[in-house]
Amino acid sequence: MNSWRFQSLPAYAFPRLRALLNGVEPGAPVIDLSIGQPAHAFPDFITEILHAHRHEYALYPPIDGTPELRRAAAGWLARRFALPTDYIDPDRHIVPVNGTREGLFMAALALTPAPGANQETQAVLIPNPFYQCYAAAALAVNAQPIYVAATKATGFLPDYSALAPEILARTSLVYMCSPANPQGAVADRAYWTRLLDLAQSYDFQIIADECYAEIYDRKAPTGILQAAAEDPSRLDRLMAFHSLSKRSNVPGLRSGFAVGDAGNISRFKRLRSYGGASTPLPVCAAAAAAWDDDEHVAASRALYREKFEAAATIFGTRLGFFRPPGGFYLWLDVSQTGLTGEAAARALWRQGGVKVLPGAYLSRESGGVNPGAHYLRLALVHDLATTREALTRVNRILSTKVNAR
Repeated sequence: MNSWRFQSLPAYAFPRLRALLNGVEPGAPVIDLSIGQPAHAFPDFITEILHAHRHEYALYPPIDGTPELRRAAAGWLARRFALPTDYIDPDRHIVPVNGTREGLFMAALALTPAPGANQETQAVLIPNPFYQCYAAAALAVNAQPIYVAATKATGFLPDYSALAPEILARTSLVYMCSPANPQGAVADRAYWTRLLDLAQSYDFQIIADECYAEIYDRKAPTGILQAAAEDPSRLDRLMAFHSLSKRSNVPGLRSGFAVGDAGNISRFKRLRSYGGASTPLPVCAAAAAAWDDDEHVAASRALYREKFEAAATIFGTRLGFFRPPGGFYLWLDVSQTGLTGEAAARALWRQGGVKVLPGAYLSRESGGVNPGAHYLRLALVHDLATTREALTRVNRILSTKVNAR
């Protein structure tokens, strides 16, 4: 085979990190802040329900899950985003997925139209930095990924409306993550409305990755459905994804759902019936209970708030620290240290035993610039004491680099 569709993809972020640190001994007891794997306790009822429904592992589950799960998801959407009554029909507008990474990838396959004769290469717009499956999805549909900078200058959100009309004219799909991974920036109602209007004008679909929607500091982030509900014609321009991994601290449950226009959901569900994996029935039962319960989510959110308060005390204004409105990551600027993100990550591992992710591994070079090159992503997923210790080490080591220049 002379060519491979995915040959432009670099190794995934975590194998790259392992290679970067290979052969380097950690300089202190290891604290891993590199991966967004929540370590807060998940609700006890999850285990109880899985056990009670264990006999259902003997059954093939339907691709669209159970009515109870779809109703619970619709009920949560209505509560969380204050949607109009009956705006979301659980049987027409919702389908479960086995973790949202699978769904975010397959949505591109389901929603990207087949190219016409003599048509220009379709474009898929992607925020830069971004969740890495977006790029693979674009290549899977033979589209050109267009990486749109989401930097401090743009409020860490991509300004899709600033793109040239000729790019927008061949755009078939746009990915948008809010709260953003890794920066924690949040799209407000005006942002979502502009993007929906742009989708209407240029005839493209929006895939909204809202997996961090329940993890926020002070104000609940606006969701794309809230903006779409203002105009009935807007729902057919989107598919949004939500997950229990971050919300309920159960990444191993692999449970999320897609919500969108009935036609989009129908196309997505048809494709998944061929190539997707159904959610096991015990997981459906546990997930339904999780979406129905908001108390454990509020408790977890309070723990994240404590950790961001500790981070603000430790860093102050050093290393470009800002308190993100959403998500559970810090996006630290190490440019004043004179180090790249990779070099800073190696220094933190070698001198402090803290494992972090270089921002360049979450970004792509565009126009000769990688917007993550001088950043680090730190996941504040551990308990408060462990997090405080890790951040203290990070601040001490990197501040020393700044002062030494």
